[in-house]
Amino acid sequence: CNLEILDSMTSDSSERFSDGWKDFCLATETVVGGAGDSSITADVLVVPVRNLYSLGLESLMIEHFLCSVEEIFEKNVASMFWRHFDVYDDPTMDLDDPDKIQDVLLKALEEVSCGKQYLERCLLMLVHHIQACKDSESEEQQANSENFLISKFRLIVSSVLLANLPRYFPDILRWYFKGRLEEINAVVASGSEDEVSLNTDDKMNLDFQYGKMMTVDGHHQCGVILGNEKLVKNVGEVIFDLRNLGFTSLAEDAYASAMFLLLKAKVQELAGDEFRFSVLESIKRWIQDVPLQFVHALLAYLGDSDSSRITSCGKKSPLASSHAFSHHGTGIPSEVLVRWQLRLEYFAYETLQDLRIAKLFEIIVDYPESSPAIEDLKQCLEHTGQHSKLVDCFIASLKYRLLTAGASTNDILHQYVSTIKALRTIDPAGIFLEVVGEPIREYLKGRKDTIKCIVTMLTDGNSGDPNGNAGDSLLEELNRDEENQENSSFDDDINIDDKQAWINSQNWEPDPVEADPWKGGRYRRKADILGMIVGIIGSKDQLVNEYRVMLAEKLLNKSDYDIDSEIRTLELLKIHFGESSMQKCEIMLNDLIDSKRTNTNIQATVKQRTASGENELSLDKLSATIFSSNFWPPIQEELLNVPEPVDRLLSDYAIRYNEIKTPRKLLWKKNLGTVKLELELGDRVLPFTVTPLHASIICQFEEQTSWSPEDLAGAVGVPVDVLKKRIYFWINKGILSEGCDETFTLVEASSDGRNGGAADAFCEELSAGDEEHVSVASAEEQLHKEMTVFEKFIAGMLTNFGSMALERIHNTLKMFCLSDPPYDKTLQQLQSFLGGLVAEDKLQFKNGMYALKR
Repeated sequence: CNLEILDSMTSDSSERFSDGWKDFCLATETVVGGAGDSSITADVLVVPVRNLYSLGLESLMIEHFLCSVEEIFEKNVASMFWRHFDVYDDPTMDLDDPDKIQDVLLKALEEVSCGKQYLERCLLMLVHHIQACKDSESEEQQANSENFLISKFRLIVSSVLLANLPRYFPDILRWYFKGRLEEINAVVASGSEDEVSLNTDDKMNLDFQYGKMMTVDGHHQCGVILGNEKLVKNVGEVIFDLRNLGFTSLAEDAYASAMFLLLKAKVQELAGDEFRFSVLESIKRWIQDVPLQFVHALLAYLGDSDSSRITSCGKKSPLASSHAFSHHGTGIPSEVLVRWQLRLEYFAYETLQDLRIAKLFEIIVDYPESSPAIEDLKQCLEHTGQHSKLVDCFIASLKYRLLTAGASTNDILHQYVSTIKALRTIDPAGIFLEVVGEPIREYLKGRKDTIKCIVTMLTDGNSGDPNGNAGDSLLEELNRDEENQENSSFDDDINIDDKQAWINSQNWEPDPVEADPWKGGRYRRKADILGMIVGIIGSKDQLVNEYRVMLAEKLLNKSDYDIDSEIRTLELLKIHFGESSMQKCEIMLNDLIDSKRTNTNIQATVKQRTASGENELSLDKLSATIFSSNFWPPIQEELLNVPEPVDRLLSDYAIRYNEIKTPRKLLWKKNLGTVKLELELGDRVLPFTVTPLHASIICQFEEQTSWSPEDLAGAVGVPVDVLKKRIYFWINKGILSEGCDETFTLVEASSDGRNGGAADAFCEELSAGDEEHVSVASAEEQLHKEMTVFEKFIAGMLTNFGSMALERIHNTLKMFCLSDPPYDKTLQQLQSFLGGLVAEDKLQFKNGMYALKR
């Protein structure tokens, strides 16, 4: 304030200063506290200002006046302004009434604006009086000094208000703007084009002065929302007043937050739990129709649409449609509007992405019906890049909902396959799929029926549908997908010319941090579903061996020679696993083909001999399945005495086969196969299709009608417990009855009127109840049988070394067991065998070491 002047004053000057300062302070108090009475200001300030200015105390007068203005504004204007909102200090106060908030806010802003304008006029009066005392100051210098003081005054006003800002005031602003946005949204939802128009009127010529929107002909209109100019005006005036008070950032944050809240609610409404339809296009249209139109109208009203524009890069938002908002008359989007558009779009992507990630488990369960939701999620992740959030959330959901003891292995595998298909859409390179699938693979490795379920799912026509609906096998589906991928993908590296190679190198991007560096780059990596499924097992040999067992069961249970589906499945497996791996399976199918040919030849060349008795059977009643025992899995065999006519028929067939296929001969598995027979009981004729054991049991009742369990078991050639278990089939059908002395008797007459038609339905019951009778040794049984050869060798190693780790036992067997049979098992197979020895108390396992049981 240049107070050094006071030290150099004479006594006369000091007396003049003292009198003049008292008058100035009194005049300042009168003017500033005059509450709008401007009639006295001209006379009160003129003389004191002239006296002090003559003493060179211009800066001292200005500083004192500003301090007085600040004190009065804080005491009278600011305190009264905040007092309007004291009612909202109560946390229980309801903020959902936008009309009430608007009334309070408009009244408070009106009062504080009036007080501010009055004090600003007082300051301008002081400046004009000071400038009147100057003779040589130019108009430009006067304008600069005036603008400087006004800006300083506005900074004081903003500082005073922000220093006393209540914590709940931002919430009030946010709820106010939210209410106004909801009004616009309601108008848009009503679909009334007469009430609202949400398209930019490029022909409207607007003239903005002092932030107020006026057309050339003087009518208040809005080029964006024609029927709601009052709403736009009210909101614009609030924002305009808030800006004048220094609340520019606060106001922008408030209506930005309100738009985000409304946008989030809209996304949740459109998305919800509906996954069969894409919602991204609807969200795009709504963003254009409501929030962007609202921003556009406000920018036009406030005069901000004339801000700098994007002219060089021509950047356009990914969500922007062809009718993107443009600055009036140019076709170029204003920079402010484009920034708002980008903010809203990114928030929409992020919100929809979070909703879809939270429901990703349900989406994958419904796949492929939910593929539109997957496509939406893919687009969202392309713009947000938050793939790691998807990985973390989905893995947590899998562990909580799927990887539990209550979930069947079949369901887990179906979910795993659906996960691969769905995430392959999002991530064709399979980078994130590797991470997501790891916990599923590790969990499935611990289940004993995993291999069997995998083979069933790959080869059965209804395995792709958990409901059991018939259709193509997963292997056929994978083969089609692979062909489509190969047709749509780019050529192999050897077929790419230099130009294409250069284009690919320019588009190269590094793998995300979640990617496994050992799996190759994103352009070499491929989401191979079959490879991932085989990776669960650890070795394709185990899968092929399990398939051999299942194929053998299918072929042995066939009543005809129709193996077209098995041949097709085998060809597909040969594509993926190689011909050498599937050689034994191919021989098994060839055995069925040869069986059909042999059976036809025998029946065609053998003369139909005259029956020597009523029980004599001809060769045309027999169809044999002939298999090469060296190439088939071990077949479980049970001793069985078949009726004498059937035994003679089998012998005749074997003799004829030996004549045709010399020197080969047949060894019958009499317990395998099916028998079609008719039972004549009184006036009843009942057809059945049963197993050889059931047929042998009922045939014994031709000789005598009553048998004891021991005698019947001896005649059939099976243990008594097996006989009792199987004979209940005939008891349940009403053919046999069990007496009090445990004897079984033939029932000649029907007590319930059953007929032949009913018997047809019983055949299904037999097959359903006879599933436990497995004719082919399982893969585990085969493995145990093959590994038994090495049991003594393992025991010798543990005797010499005391205890050994699994890897050391495995490596030692590979090193020294080279003779017939050589050791060619995997580490997992050895671990399974050693686990069986531990369960039998032959070995003990402790701290990762195996040792002999003591």
